[in-house]
Amino acid sequence: MTAPLVVVGDVLLDIDVVGRSSRLCPDAPVPVVEQAEERPRPGGAGLAALLAAAGGREVVLVTALADDEPGRRLRAMLERHVEVAALHLHGGTPCKLRIRSGGQSVARLDAGDGQALDGPVGPRVAEAVAGAGAVLVSDYGRGVSRHRAVRSLLGELPPSVPVVWDPHPRGEPPVPGVRLLTPNEEEAARLAAADGADITGFGLSAAGRRGRHLGRSWGLAPAW
Repeated sequence: MTAPLVVVGDVLLDIDVVGRSSRLCPDAPVPVVEQAEERPRPGGAGLAALLAAAGGREVVLVTALADDEPGRRLRAMLERHVEVAALHLHGGTPCKLRIRSGGQSVARLDAGDGQALDGPVGPRVAEAVAGAGAVLVSDYGRGVSRHRAVRSLLGELPPSVPVVWDPHPRGEPPVPGVRLLTPNEEEAARLAAADGADITGFGLSAAGRRGRHLGRSWGLAPAW
């Protein structure tokens, strides 16, 4: 039996309010979006977990959830497809609400300041990480990758369990022994600069230098 993929990271609630607009509001120069339909979905590490599960593999999501209405909506949507091992999110569930018309976003409303703070994680989280066949850390800067107990569990994994780390500029450096680091070009530039690297230029060459710098600085085994 194949051990599950464990996705570790921050989740948020994405909501698209989709409609059509053919006129402006009479009291302000803004579009009137009519026949609006709400389309909620998990975002962040939750989306990564759902995409992985769509391929047919068993997936366990280790994340932080708040006991508020958006948090309960997130849990219900996620648990239809993946196993959820949750620690407590302090504060409100991060939510991004996009108002869209004609295939374009006309406004985005952000709410929720929740953070995963240090504290007990419980046996379910510990068992999930210890039983992983592979791990994806999907960091969105909300504290799951910073949590001391979570980092300790990740650091105790044997070398035979590959760990892929998708970093965030507001997140944490990976634990030692990570197999693969996956920032995009902009993230790599910001992370390298924050780490003190003076790497100028654009394109593949500069991205490669930033990647090598981060790999050395964060203790990744070189693959080049």
